[in-house]
Amino acid sequence: MTLSRREFMIAGAAAAAGLALRSKPVYACVYGHTGRGGYGHGLDTCFNFLENMHTVAVADPDEKGLAAAMKRLGLTKGYPSLAEMLDKENAHMVSIGPRFAERKLEYISVAAKKGVSVYMEKPIAASLEEADAIVDVAEKAGIQIVVAHHVRLCPQVLHLKKMVDEGLIGQLLEIRTRGKEDQRAGGEDMMVLGTHCMYLMRFFGGDPLWCTARVTQDGRDITAADKRAASEPLGPVAGDTIDASFAFPKAVMGHFASHKVPKGEGGRFQITLHGSKGVAQFAIGQDPKVTYLLDPLWTQGKAAEWKPLPDAPSNDHMVGVKGTDACNARIVYELLKIRGTKDRSPVDIYEARSTLEMIMAVYAAHLSGARATFPLKDRKHPLGSL
Repeated sequence: MTLSRREFMIAGAAAAAGLALRSKPVYACVYGHTGRGGYGHGLDTCFNFLENMHTVAVADPDEKGLAAAMKRLGLTKGYPSLAEMLDKENAHMVSIGPRFAERKLEYISVAAKKGVSVYMEKPIAASLEEADAIVDVAEKAGIQIVVAHHVRLCPQVLHLKKMVDEGLIGQLLEIRTRGKEDQRAGGEDMMVLGTHCMYLMRFFGGDPLWCTARVTQDGRDITAADKRAASEPLGPVAGDTIDASFAFPKAVMGHFASHKVPKGEGGRFQITLHGSKGVAQFAIGQDPKVTYLLDPLWTQGKAAEWKPLPDAPSNDHMVGVKGTDACNARIVYELLKIRGTKDRSPVDIYEARSTLEMIMAVYAAHLSGARATFPLKDRKHPLGSL
């Protein structure tokens, strides 16, 4: 069998990773908080899939949740706090699972004090001010942080980027994304699901230049006084409908929307790339399946139909896991690669901060009635505090 260059590179990376892990064991800990964000999307089992990695302990302030996690992970060591666990265990890395935005700076500070690198759930913080503080703590301690931006490393998404760059749909003109548009439509949808939309737009479009936006509640433009707490601790959110536009290099425009719609009529959680020759799209999830249409009208007709991406690779991981587990294995591997270095990763804390900055820019642009230019000078939350 003859390997393509891409397959050869993947196989080589896998072999290198295997050799590195076999030569030196890596010890990991898990932190979650049952009832306060839990363990995110599989961040309790994220270290289970790569050879010579060992999960040694779990911490959870909830007594019943801790017992359940210990049983689920097959562990004999459990702790009531992250600090106690990292104080007593000689860990190289830790997963911080709670999906809420609260206390992330505190968690990172505890890990940094022990020199432990981190895989954390998004969102990373409730404001850019806090995200900046997290980056500062990590840099001073010399630890690396990666974030659960699951879709960013999916093989079909990487392959789509290559094919778009090679002209699959012609010149890229615009990128359109939508949130899940369920009961969280608007500000909460943007903070939770919109994170995936923002980093995917960055991947295909580059660093955004500026943003314009409109945020409404019950059909009227919001003010800062419309801020509210979300259904989960995420910092202030506002609006039940959001439309935001981002300017990218090479005259590419990107759009994010989340609209309040009748119950059961949401579900447009996707990204669509519009080009001069056609369009490509995929639903945002842990196993994205890309399709494309070669029609400059972007509409299926007699001479054009939606087709699977040519030579599309599987999103399953080389170690034999699928879906969320495959996404987590890829991101843990990223942390293994950059841990102890100053190297960057597509899913690192800097990329996560830039993604959060796009979300904050939506509020900043709407409230100012003008473009919000990147980088944002005011790092406080545009809506203020709760």
